Amino acid sequence: MPKYSTIFRKFLVSYLIILIIPSIAGYVSYRTSISVTQSISIENSVTQLQRSQEILERRMVEVEGFTRQLALNPDLNKLMNERKQGDEVNVYGIWSMVKQVTPFSQTNDFLQNYFIYLNNYDVIFTQGSAYFRPEHYYQNFRYPDLTVEEWKKEVLGQTHRSEIMPLRSYMSNSKQTSVITYMQSLPLDSFSGSSPATVVVIINEENISNLLAGLEDRYGGWAHISDAQGNTIGVRGISETDAKKLSMDTELDPAKTSQFYNDDLVITIHSDKNGWTYRAGVPRQVLMENANQIKYITWLVTGIAILLGLLAGLLLSYRNSAPINRLLGVMKEHFGKDGIAERNEYDFLQGNISNMITSNRQLELELKRQLPLVRDGFLKRLIAGEFHTTEEIAAAAAQADMSFSSDGGYVGILRINGYSGMDSVEILNELAAARLILKQALTDAVNELPMTDLGSDRIVMIWTAQQEDVGGPVWRQQISETLEKLAQVAYTEYKISVTAAFGDSYPAIMDVSHSYEQAKQMMEYAEFSSKNSIIWFSDSRLETATYYYPLDIEQRLISTIRAGDPDEAKRMLLSVMEKNTENQQLSPEMKQQLVGELKGTLLKLLDQKAFMESELLHTLKNQMIGIQASDALSAIQDEMIEIVNALCGVINSKKNNAHIQMVEDIKHFIAEAYGDSELTLYRIAEKVERPEKYISQLFKEVTDVNVSDYLEMIRIEQASLLLRTDACTVDEIAARVGYNSSHSFRRAFKRVMGVAPSSYRQSINI
Repeated sequence: MPKYSTIFRKFLVSYLIILIIPSIAGYVSYRTSISVTQSISIENSVTQLQRSQEILERRMVEVEGFTRQLALNPDLNKLMNERKQGDEVNVYGIWSMVKQVTPFSQTNDFLQNYFIYLNNYDVIFTQGSAYFRPEHYYQNFRYPDLTVEEWKKEVLGQTHRSEIMPLRSYMSNSKQTSVITYMQSLPLDSFSGSSPATVVVIINEENISNLLAGLEDRYGGWAHISDAQGNTIGVRGISETDAKKLSMDTELDPAKTSQFYNDDLVITIHSDKNGWTYRAGVPRQVLMENANQIKYITWLVTGIAILLGLLAGLLLSYRNSAPINRLLGVMKEHFGKDGIAERNEYDFLQGNISNMITSNRQLELELKRQLPLVRDGFLKRLIAGEFHTTEEIAAAAAQADMSFSSDGGYVGILRINGYSGMDSVEILNELAAARLILKQALTDAVNELPMTDLGSDRIVMIWTAQQEDVGGPVWRQQISETLEKLAQVAYTEYKISVTAAFGDSYPAIMDVSHSYEQAKQMMEYAEFSSKNSIIWFSDSRLETATYYYPLDIEQRLISTIRAGDPDEAKRMLLSVMEKNTENQQLSPEMKQQLVGELKGTLLKLLDQKAFMESELLHTLKNQMIGIQASDALSAIQDEMIEIVNALCGVINSKKNNAHIQMVEDIKHFIAEAYGDSELTLYRIAEKVERPEKYISQLFKEVTDVNVSDYLEMIRIEQASLLLRTDACTVDEIAARVGYNSSHSFRRAFKRVMGVAPSSYRQSINI
């Protein structure tokens, strides 16, 4: 193709340059991204481990600071230097210190479990508690591998200087966990075998391992903290045995911060403050995941691009050069060859095509400007029934750039309420804005919904559906739900109230005008009726000469209200209203009689004694009399429901007062007869003259405690008072508070108080 050789060569060279430059840049970018990604991943892992180290060391410094504050506390210094005089104990001083140290547990989660041991009094106190015998404390908080004597010797009986006991098993109130233990003797300069006081902080291993959670959660790796002797302080994502085995491996250089070991990147940092070693492992495949993705994608894309690019360059060069030369020939024929000598072929084409595009654009803009008017005119002709054939409708729709998804559907009218008879300029502008808002909301909810204005306050909508859905309940329900949401949003955000009226479904596009006329009728009907905001032509009914409110329904309604059941009374009232409005339209006379009957029913209830004694009597009576039959049935219904709820509330209030009084009588009887071992639920029921099951449920409902549990609580309270003195033995106290045997008393006392009666008496007497 010699006549196209110049343009062809230009295209081919351009494609080759475009192909080569990105390939070179991609390779350089690939190498750089691999290196950067790897270094950033390692740096992020090191930084995260260092951050965990900083947080942990800061927490441990806070723990050490806590012990230093205690060392400077004058009250504690005075207390631990006192000399015990016989069995006397400075209880006030100890409890004063308990109050002083309690707030520390709220400032640091490492200080949630600690105690202070006073050697002179042989007492342990913690936040909120004091143990006058260390054995009592060790019963609930202990190391399973240490006996009490070993614990006393290693923890309480030695001098400690910021000493940390490595990770070991620990029991806290029967819950097993792992902890490290920080120990400090007071005063801080204690060097002898024992010290006046010892502060012990028990740090849960979870608090330490949580600081390392980021490495496991982010990379699926592991972390391990050990002290200078290699003992474990914290571990996460790996067993303690495997962590120690890895630390002892000679292939792992402990001096390197980061190194690859087997399939993991192992990061090791050492603390200059306490000599701890922090080590974390990140799986290699996770660390290099992004880099490997870049590698595979880059090689794949580059290879395919080079191969296909060479073939595409030849093909595209020919295909793109040939049309340009043909276009150039056409342009020369229509616009002449003037100017080609001064300009190249591209400039010649650009100038002439620019003129054509400018002219065409002006024409398109004018057509687009007229398109909304064309569509509006088409819809108005369609609902007015001006088309005579389906072909005529199709042609007009194509001209308006509109299409219908099916031949069937509904025609509805959406009216903006509250503007009837108002035609000022301000009102018209407000209605125009409201119509625009509603149209936009409808467009967002339903794509391509044909709409046109009908006057200043109405919008006509044509809802199309698939042929099998036309007239069906599902499609109608979808339309109702969409318009209900629209009405709610319009009123909530813009205070626009709307009413929608629909005609029967039309089976063919030619019947749109018939459905529209039905919708107009329903909209006129809605102007004087109290129907809902969405009405359908198929739901309209003629007025009836009677109403539904039989005598048995009235009696049941009265009985339900007297029983204080507002839900059932409301349901019955709604049922009556529904039967009078769902399938019939009451005449004004029938509506007035129905409202009068309902008011009479409510007024009859006020003659009952329960309501005659109520403070709401006159208020409710005036509210009933104030109901007007001329109001909308929905408003009357809401008013009556409010009255029914108030009447039921009066009944339930009197019931609650009676229930509370009966419960107080039961409590009073138990307080008098708790010492009787024969006191049972039957005797209590006999006293208040009610069935056993009734008083059991009533007592539980009012107090949220069973009668038997309450009786046991009263007996144990009285027993604890008697145990504070030495006037009676445990067996005598058991008999006095109503227990047949001392064994059952001891079990009940320990279940409620947590300790045996004898231990409770000893703790009080210490």
